[in-house]
Amino acid sequence: MDDEESSPDVLFGRRWELPGNLTDDFCEIHIPLHSAGAWDIDGARSFLHYILPRLQLQLAVIFLLTQSLHILLRRFHMPRILSELLAGIILGPTVLGQIPNFQKALFPQEGDIYMNLLGKIGFIFFIFLSGVKMDPKTVMRTGVKAWTIGIVACAFPVSVGIGFSQIAERVIHRYRWPTCRNIVGIQNLFAFPVIASMLVDLKIMNSELGRLALASGLISDFFSGLAISSITLYIIGMYSFAKAVTAQAFILTIGLVLLIIFIGRPISLWIIQKTPEGKPVTRVYIILMSLVVLVVVVLTDNVGLHYQYGPFLLGLVVPDGPPLGSTLVDRLETLISGLFTPLLITYCGMKVNLVELYDLNFMMWIWCIVCFILGLKLLAIFCPAVMCKVPVKDAAALAIIMSTQGVVQMSFYYTNFVNQTFDGETFSMLNTIVLVQAAASHLVVKLLYDDSRMYTGYQKRDIQHTPLNSELRVVSCAHRIDDVLAVRKVFEASFPTKESPLSVYALHLVELVGRATPLLIDHQLGQKSSNVTRTQKMIEVLYAYEQQYLGLVTMQQFTSMSLTKFMHCDICTLAFDKSASLIILPFHRKWNHQGKLMLDSSVLRVININVLENAPCSVSILVDRHKIRRMSPLSSVYNVGLAFFGGTDDREALAYARRMAKSPGVHLTVVRFVPWDSYAGVSQWDAVLDAEILKEIRILGVHQDNIVYKEERVKDGAETALLIRAMEESFDLIIVGRRHCDEMPQMLGLSEWSDLPELGPVGDMLAASELNKPVSVLVVQNQIVKKK
Repeated sequence: MDDEESSPDVLFGRRWELPGNLTDDFCEIHIPLHSAGAWDIDGARSFLHYILPRLQLQLAVIFLLTQSLHILLRRFHMPRILSELLAGIILGPTVLGQIPNFQKALFPQEGDIYMNLLGKIGFIFFIFLSGVKMDPKTVMRTGVKAWTIGIVACAFPVSVGIGFSQIAERVIHRYRWPTCRNIVGIQNLFAFPVIASMLVDLKIMNSELGRLALASGLISDFFSGLAISSITLYIIGMYSFAKAVTAQAFILTIGLVLLIIFIGRPISLWIIQKTPEGKPVTRVYIILMSLVVLVVVVLTDNVGLHYQYGPFLLGLVVPDGPPLGSTLVDRLETLISGLFTPLLITYCGMKVNLVELYDLNFMMWIWCIVCFILGLKLLAIFCPAVMCKVPVKDAAALAIIMSTQGVVQMSFYYTNFVNQTFDGETFSMLNTIVLVQAAASHLVVKLLYDDSRMYTGYQKRDIQHTPLNSELRVVSCAHRIDDVLAVRKVFEASFPTKESPLSVYALHLVELVGRATPLLIDHQLGQKSSNVTRTQKMIEVLYAYEQQYLGLVTMQQFTSMSLTKFMHCDICTLAFDKSASLIILPFHRKWNHQGKLMLDSSVLRVININVLENAPCSVSILVDRHKIRRMSPLSSVYNVGLAFFGGTDDREALAYARRMAKSPGVHLTVVRFVPWDSYAGVSQWDAVLDAEILKEIRILGVHQDNIVYKEERVKDGAETALLIRAMEESFDLIIVGRRHCDEMPQMLGLSEWSDLPELGPVGDMLAASELNKPVSVLVVQNQIVKKK
């Protein structure tokens, strides 16, 4: 063999020219996967020399340290990402890495590829599950407010931030310009998964603030990503040789989006239709969806986008909730959120080296850039939110939530670090900023936002503020078939028309027994029914009602299978998601045909009380007595009485009765109880509102024969009780408000005899079992609005 063939640079008869020092890395020593254990003939090797035992020990150390820090820090309301990132910094060169041979023994450089791979897979599925949990249609119902905040929050920081980066480039070294531009671009991004994760940590996902943050964050995420990508493509397209590449990337991106929407969505719906009602999705379909996620990642990466966008869009087109969305979350989230995604965060923390920082001048510029753009984002969110009548404290909390950084920004930082756009100093400083911001943002939001009013809204969602000639949205709850039959009569009296249609969201509440997974079944998704159940009978009754008023009534039916202590959450969440104006709850007591009490459920009573305290709209409790008292036939007049004492609940009750009075088959009698002596305890504003709505009723009574208005003067609660009991003989349904001032002369002494405060003193009196001629009662409570 001649000299050329014997040269180390010759392989298979060819000369391989390798740049730099890559010649030394071309051939690597084979490291075995498994240890031979006690039978290892080469006893000099440590078990850490083998890939699998070392990886297992690395995962165990990371998991133990992360969980220990989380147990310690969660007492101070710190987020999990803080523990995960801090664990990485401790295991990295900043702390334990200073111990000689620690990193070389436990975290050698050749083992980075395995941790990096597991972390990226975890991040991919984390992004996918973030999209699965979200229903874009629900988010968009927040309307103009979310669009205003989202667009302004995106446009203002991007436009000003680009100008600021150009100013910064004048005073920093030229080789730092790409780093500066990338920092500005990443800081201008809004990460929807990070916002959603923070809301989950704070336990305010289903609140009005949470919904507004999700809607605005989704809009800002889309437009900020679009803006940054467009700017990047424009800069690349300025070079003549790259114009074709830019056009190709744009076309491929549009094609990928259409592919996910028109193929991923039908696949999801097909899986749902193949799944029996109340059953989770089978294992085969979960594997199929996981493979689709990985294929989408490959396509997204080859198109030229960051690999997170494809899985997130795929998650958005998958219907949230049961059966597919909830099963995907149940099967994947524990492993993904509990191990793999934290592994990426900890791995990034292990690359942080705060000991070796040399260019302190540029580190100062990094802080200036981040703080400046953060200030722009806070201002761009806070001002529009206040202009949209969001309370000041909530607007400040919203700005902090939407501006926070997390695992998505860290993934961009790491990508730039691998691509050598960021050096080690820049990467370390940016991750330190994430650490500081994550800790501060959670503490400040905890101080600003009162999560005890979780479902209360910023705008009125009641019947009074729903125009007469517009859609009325009602959430109707039922435990038994009797509840459905009772509420159907109320719906018929509500007189739906083309101008004012009725949308009913019927929720069958089923107590979860044993350790089964809670389910919210949407019967509109075409799920198969496994057998004929009480739910199916209720569906048939309501479907018949919908067909009777075809085109005037829209019926959507759900079944909630949950623990009783959480059922009120399902009710409030559904009402919140559907922007309902009224929730109708069944009374917890039931009577048979002889008038004997056959059901008195303390569990159902607690559910009603919890809904009254947390509902995002008006609430009513229907006391059904149709089994005892023979109701008017459908073809005859339905007599409705209303007892009016004054106040917000009575006005809401009268607003609903006014809707009923539009029907010629309903005869409405409004009885106002007026004290003999003047009473100054009522606020002047309440008195004005009471007078205004009563004036409207009197005017309607002049033009409509089916409306009667009269006043009764009473001295005290005893006279009120006598008149109320006399009303039971004349009406099929009596509507009353729940809350009244106990010091009003008309109410004196009534509250002392009340056993059911959830019905109020008047409702409690009408629901009493000892009445001679019991009448059905609808007790109304107006929406509780958060004070600014």
